[in-house]
Amino acid sequence: MLSSNRSPSHGDESYFFDEDGTLVGVIFTFPSGLDLNPFPVLRQTLSRLKPVLEFYLSVPKLSAKTSMSSTALYETGDEKTTTQYLVLGPREQPVLLQASMTIDPYVRLFSPYRREFLDRLRHPSGQKSGQQQDSQGAEDKEPFLSLQQFARGQTAQLSYCGVQNYDIAAIAYQKAIASGFTNKVWQAEAHHKLGLAWEGKGEYEKAKTEMLQSLTIRPNTPEILNNLGTVYAKLGDKANALVSFEKAVTFRPNYAIARYNLAEAYEPTNPKRALSEYETYLALVEGIPEEAGRIAVVQQRIKVLKH
Repeated sequence: MLSSNRSPSHGDESYFFDEDGTLVGVIFTFPSGLDLNPFPVLRQTLSRLKPVLEFYLSVPKLSAKTSMSSTALYETGDEKTTTQYLVLGPREQPVLLQASMTIDPYVRLFSPYRREFLDRLRHPSGQKSGQQQDSQGAEDKEPFLSLQQFARGQTAQLSYCGVQNYDIAAIAYQKAIASGFTNKVWQAEAHHKLGLAWEGKGEYEKAKTEMLQSLTIRPNTPEILNNLGTVYAKLGDKANALVSFEKAVTFRPNYAIARYNLAEAYEPTNPKRALSEYETYLALVEGIPEEAGRIAVVQQRIKVLKH
């Protein structure tokens, strides 16, 4: 942490690194407020955003009149990062209280609305004794270490920083599971993501085991069923692959990639059904640029199947 008297921004700067040495989040805190009038670009950016949250926040270091103003949390970002601004006062006279920038998997851990970061504004001296705890601010019921390792796994698996690394992802998800999620959705997703990491490493039996465990915790989840079907296919278990893809589209009929996978699975034995699934896939992804490559492949396969 870099204190305000040493910081070029004149705010308290906190930098967060994961155990791999990757910078995953930065938070700037201005307990006395930062007047945004000298920052026209930032003011213009904020004027175009809608608040994701509005509330009243008492900030002791601000004047009583100013601190009675409404506080708003704004959010923007790019493909892999999210920036959040905690702003006090009306749009014509905004005062910045906190700003954070994080890579997306860590957003919930380093949001300015988390209680521990709001406390830096409510109790800038760090003294909270004798005061009733304020209920404002997000607070996770899940263990911080589990959330942290889950985010680390996503960062490595989805190549948010550098190259994709399934080894780190697998280790991180295992640590997240060992730390103990209490919520079933988190439990199931941790096993699911670990399964995807094992799949990325070519460990298909381990991938199958984790995905089946995920489905035990949270049955009939389309994404898990679809990914399990892909693992079955790589194991050469065509029958179970077909069953998994069928279940995925049963529980989510508009699940385009599952329709595509189902069509591929049917093509060798049931061309008529495959043709129907390919056509359904095309209808679902019409106008989606990201699917252009797969659309071209499907259009070619449909031509072959029709002749």
